[in-house]
Amino acid sequence: MAFDFDLYVIGAGSGGVRAARFAAGFGARVAIAESRYLGGTCVNVGCVPKKLLVYGAHFHEDFEQASGFGWTVGTPGFDWTTLIANKNREIERLNGIYRNLLVNSGVTLHEGHARLVDPHTVEINGQRHTAEHILVATGGWPQVPDIPGKEHAITSNEAFFLQELPRRVVVVGGGYIAVEFASIFNGLGAQTTQLYRRDLFLRGFDGSVREHLRDELIKKGLDLRFNADIARIDKRDDGTLSVTLKSGEVIETDCVFYATGRRPMLDNLGLENTGVTLNDDGFIGVDDEYRSSEPSILAIGDVIGRVPLTPVALAEGMAVARRLFKPEEYRKVDYDLIPTAVFSLPNIGTVGLTTEAALEAGHRIKRFESRFRPMKLTLTGIQEKTLMKLVVDADTDRVLGCHMVGPDAGEIVQGLAVALKAGATKQVFDETIGIHPTAAEEFVTLRTPVAD
Repeated sequence: MAFDFDLYVIGAGSGGVRAARFAAGFGARVAIAESRYLGGTCVNVGCVPKKLLVYGAHFHEDFEQASGFGWTVGTPGFDWTTLIANKNREIERLNGIYRNLLVNSGVTLHEGHARLVDPHTVEINGQRHTAEHILVATGGWPQVPDIPGKEHAITSNEAFFLQELPRRVVVVGGGYIAVEFASIFNGLGAQTTQLYRRDLFLRGFDGSVREHLRDELIKKGLDLRFNADIARIDKRDDGTLSVTLKSGEVIETDCVFYATGRRPMLDNLGLENTGVTLNDDGFIGVDDEYRSSEPSILAIGDVIGRVPLTPVALAEGMAVARRLFKPEEYRKVDYDLIPTAVFSLPNIGTVGLTTEAALEAGHRIKRFESRFRPMKLTLTGIQEKTLMKLVVDADTDRVLGCHMVGPDAGEIVQGLAVALKAGATKQVFDETIGIHPTAAEEFVTLRTPVAD
């Protein structure tokens, strides 16, 4: 059978664009469809604009720190509309870059909602196109629990386009998105309350990291409420919101922001016209080479529910392109030792096993921890402390995990991820000469294990 394309990608987010443009570079005939915005969640309503807002939120601390170094700073003022307008301009620039990447790679771009007609046919804008392989890379979508008044809540999708900064905000959730936006709103001056229905947020992160960040956020004036959840939201005549907790307590606020999970974006995709099956959690089931139960249809990124991180989707997209069209360069994605960051204030950077995961896996471990006030803060009244931690296998001396809470944690841990990937031992860390004076040198000067 003759097909219109060798590969048709549905979804022009990070993973889809990577797969499409590299497949085209390998000589394949490729088309890609996007119904919203080029670059997907990360570029438009995720990592990139969020990091810009985090930078903006940190400036109030920078102004405070400056006086300790002899700078006279007047009363700072903040304008939300300026920040959002500048953010929008940068995102538009990035959208253009993604468009050029696709076009210059020879990829055919279809803008509209694509729907599967059968295992080899996609319909978009009233036209049908056939392809030998179809790749689903439509990403995820935030979801709000079905409670009375849920229509009054916003998610990360809407937060980036608020007309004004709310005076009071209630953030609901305990994952990285909730923690990051609580830091953003709090840092920009909103009276911020964060609710989480369990004992402590950031489940799955190292216990020391979770506890340390909790303490630092409280220092910064964030109202953290654990074992708390919303029963209903009511909107008053003046536009403010009344939030009733399951405990019966009522909180008055101007904005309720939900970050309680994301679902795979599979709406009206036409999967029922194929043999694609979903797993128990509602994600597309795939094998190690991202093939679904329908041989011609593949899937990557958030729709398969493995590791919902942009760099992982990029790696999966590259793996698909290589396996299909440049098999001599194909290699499987290695999901071990994936570094990640949480851009809370202060930041988290982490790679490898947590203390809890290492013990559960049967390792006999040594823990090395350091908590200190960064040098930059010694001339200021700010009492924020940095945490650095190594988890080491006591039998092999291999460093199993590296964790940090503090300024530029993601930048520092990215380099250490290379060392862990290479199998570095604690002795290698000990024999590495530090750069002085830096915070990062603490990772190579940790000498005394924490007593159990």
